[in-house]
Amino acid sequence: MTHRCKRSSGLWKIVVWDEPFFQGKKHEFTTDCYSTPEHGFSTVRSCRIESGAWAGFEHCGFQGQQFVLERGDYPCWEAWSGSNAYHVERMCSFRPIACADHGRSRLMLFEQENFQGKRAEMSDDCPSLPALGWGSSTVGSFLVRSGAWVCSQFPGYRGFQYLLESDSPAGEYKHVREWGSHAQTGQVQSIRRVQQ
Repeated sequence: MTHRCKRSSGLWKIVVWDEPFFQGKKHEFTTDCYSTPEHGFSTVRSCRIESGAWAGFEHCGFQGQQFVLERGDYPCWEAWSGSNAYHVERMCSFRPIACADHGRSRLMLFEQENFQGKRAEMSDDCPSLPALGWGSSTVGSFLVRSGAWVCSQFPGYRGFQYLLESDSPAGEYKHVREWGSHAQTGQVQSIRRVQQ
């Protein structure tokens, strides 16, 4: 059974600026921001996560490359996209990650789509699936039992990131295209739990 999560006010806080290094216009959010232009920002150029974990997105409407933002400072775009497959100089939407539960996270991965083929279960971070014995460089589907996970294209948590959450429809990710609007390959070689 998949663990369902509920959002509560007061658990998340992100402060954003429209210029690098915490300069320019500033705004605080405790809930989703579907579009930074609706709040007077063409894009976010720096941010500070004061509480909770957040998902940032390249485009408005939670679309494009994903960034997992955990507690701390992000003074410029390199801080949140430096290890991704391509550099993204903007973040135009973001939302809290309600299911981040580092201590109780469970994930099942499958070799093929629709939960078919070889499978493995994880409850801890894995910097290299190949080193763990996963014979393929790709994953076909995921079932998130609890928590929130970041899957990365390459070992060492590098490359494109895909955020998988147990409160997404039943925690089921049957196909690559369900991992995010930018997902184009099933290549996943490292996985870690989201820090709350």
